Amino acid sequence: MFWLKKIVSQLFMPIPLVLFILLLAFIVIRNRQRSRLLLFIAASLLIILSSGWGSNALLKPLENSYVVNNSPIEQGCLVMVLGSGHDENPSLTAVQQLSTTALARLTEGLRQLSLGQDCKLVVSGWSGGLATRSHADVMFDAAVELGVDPSVIIKFPLAKDTIEEAQFMRWEVADAPFRLVTSASHMPRAMAIFENADLNVSAAPTDFAQRQTYWWRFDAMSLLNSQRAIHEYLGLAWFKIKHQGRTATEASNNVNNDESAMSSF
Repeated sequence: MFWLKKIVSQLFMPIPLVLFILLLAFIVIRNRQRSRLLLFIAASLLIILSSGWGSNALLKPLENSYVVNNSPIEQGCLVMVLGSGHDENPSLTAVQQLSTTALARLTEGLRQLSLGQDCKLVVSGWSGGLATRSHADVMFDAAVELGVDPSVIIKFPLAKDTIEEAQFMRWEVADAPFRLVTSASHMPRAMAIFENADLNVSAAPTDFAQRQTYWWRFDAMSLLNSQRAIHEYLGLAWFKIKHQGRTATEASNNVNNDESAMSSF
């Protein structure tokens, strides 16, 4: 189900979606009216999604849901940084292996640590099926390179997605309060998932993607930002249909079943 979800969601991303519509236009090329309509839809989507105003319109409801968190951490200083991605390359430092998103999240996580005392840092993320090391391991090394004491870092190297990250966190801290660091566009979905797991969480968004640009400018960065927003809307819809409203115990049983199934291979 995990990989099926990933594959199906890709069909709704900007480039695959536009390519699919163009393919349909080619298939029905004998029907000029339908073919022209499909070409118009494909062109319109590409124009809107690759523009600054289009991507900002998609990102705004997501990124404006939570503001930057500058509040001191009074008690139970615990900061969790959600996983993102990295490119495994032994010739690079751990920090240099992190994606721009992962580096932005980790940097904000370290800033959040400075807002409290005797803080612990939680990093998470699996290997993604491509790398030999988990993302949590690389984030651990990167945090140490940036000055964090290894003894205060907790790793969740088996968590594949945000739902599993929330479940691992529940097992680790129960109802203890903690700061959650992730990209601003991802924060609404992450908070919905963590709150649904009955966790005492507060948001610390980072990696804001909205940007000022000329209305006539169309570029790959805007297309990427549109993709980021679409991914989050799909994720929110899937979570509300599949998971929201389940008790934490039910979620825990499902994760346990998944891990048992994986261990049988």
